[in-house]
Amino acid sequence: MRIRLEKNPIPFGPWRPRFLFYNARMRKLLERKWIVVPLVIALGIGAYYLPPINSRLSWRVDNLRGAIRHFFNPPEQAVFQPTQQAAIAAIVSATMQAFNAAQTASPTPARPGPTLIPTATSAPLPAAVNLPGVVYVDQHGRWNYCGPANLTMALNFWGWTGDRDDVARVVKPGSSNLSKSFIERGLPDKNVMPYELIDFVNENTEFRAVMRYGGDMDLLKRLIAAGFPVVVEKGYYEADYRHKIDWLGHYLFTTGYDNERGGFIVQDAWLEPGKNLLSEYASYLDGWRSFNYLFMVVYPADREAEVMSLLGLWTDETWAEQHSLEIANRETQSLSGNDLFYAWFNKGTSHVSLQEYADAAAAYDQAFAIYSDWNEETFHRPYRMMWYQTGPYFAYFYSARYQDVINLAKITLDSVGDGPTLEESLLWRGRAEYMLGNTQAAIADYRAALAVHIDWVPAVEALADLGLTP
Repeated sequence: MRIRLEKNPIPFGPWRPRFLFYNARMRKLLERKWIVVPLVIALGIGAYYLPPINSRLSWRVDNLRGAIRHFFNPPEQAVFQPTQQAAIAAIVSATMQAFNAAQTASPTPARPGPTLIPTATSAPLPAAVNLPGVVYVDQHGRWNYCGPANLTMALNFWGWTGDRDDVARVVKPGSSNLSKSFIERGLPDKNVMPYELIDFVNENTEFRAVMRYGGDMDLLKRLIAAGFPVVVEKGYYEADYRHKIDWLGHYLFTTGYDNERGGFIVQDAWLEPGKNLLSEYASYLDGWRSFNYLFMVVYPADREAEVMSLLGLWTDETWAEQHSLEIANRETQSLSGNDLFYAWFNKGTSHVSLQEYADAAAAYDQAFAIYSDWNEETFHRPYRMMWYQTGPYFAYFYSARYQDVINLAKITLDSVGDGPTLEESLLWRGRAEYMLGNTQAAIADYRAALAVHIDWVPAVEALADLGLTP
């Protein structure tokens, strides 16, 4: 009798039957893999969408998706190049010549400057202050929650009992898709503007808030020493997955300082741990420059006179704007390299706040020229700049540079990578499209802005001007 041997015959022995038994079980399991594997995947997906798990992981998954998209299409490589400045410069020059001729023929009194309020004289500041009663709030488990988290800390300091979600429901309500939780609906809104935080305090709480440009470290110390913590907006640097330094905008609740240790004491909603960290003065100032030295103070309504006295000259908003312009002018002369971008950008922002749009546009042109020549040896271009600051849209739009508005908005929206999710950029692109006669494109952008931020007043009003409802 001929015995046929298989390729890998099982050797004879007393344990052979048991081996065959386990081999048969394994074969059955393998035969079922096409059922088991999809089932495991389905269970994993289902578990991901359970609220306790989703709240912890979804924002990380979103960040991973963004990193993958940016790997194949790096947003920092896209450079905005203004194209209309030469034509506008000629128009502005002709307008100024006509204006100067009219002024010579019929002079008018000079516009009065702001009323300067003398700075309160105070005793020398202590060498160190660390305000007690700070309730630390992080932004973890949420999307783009830096603004709500920091404002909650500022309000909780004074006894407000709300939380970060109470702030977010107002300042980043998200889209109109009511099938999702408000947290998920708020995902597309990548940033909360400072004015939105100020409005939340003044319109939705019993407290008050004030915002100014052109702050300095001595002013912050004076406020903190008197018991008033400060929220600043600043640049934030961290290593990305490519081991280069990436730039982001960040709010930072500042609750103390220590001159001997050489820094401010801050509550960082992003870092872990983030409570009572020391931010060295030089690093703090370098990041703060990115936002024209903007600061916000939240305080009880019955202590407003005390806050105004501490602010001194900064009580006058116009003075603060002119002061920030003076700082920017100095820094355009004293700084070099990549830092010059921020100086020229701040100069534009200060001109916008003073409604000097032609001057602002010229300053932003210079900033974007420096941006195009950015030295990327150390860190990437700050391509998120327009996520947080919209001054160039004002400057170019009110200088009739509508195509520049559209081009800049497109680059900014493309930098997000997951669809048009910046309501401010959508709004300004829509306004420029309308001015160029493309009404349907404008309407589409206004509606897209409302899909990011439901009932957002500027977009609602833009549609109303066209006789439309949201």
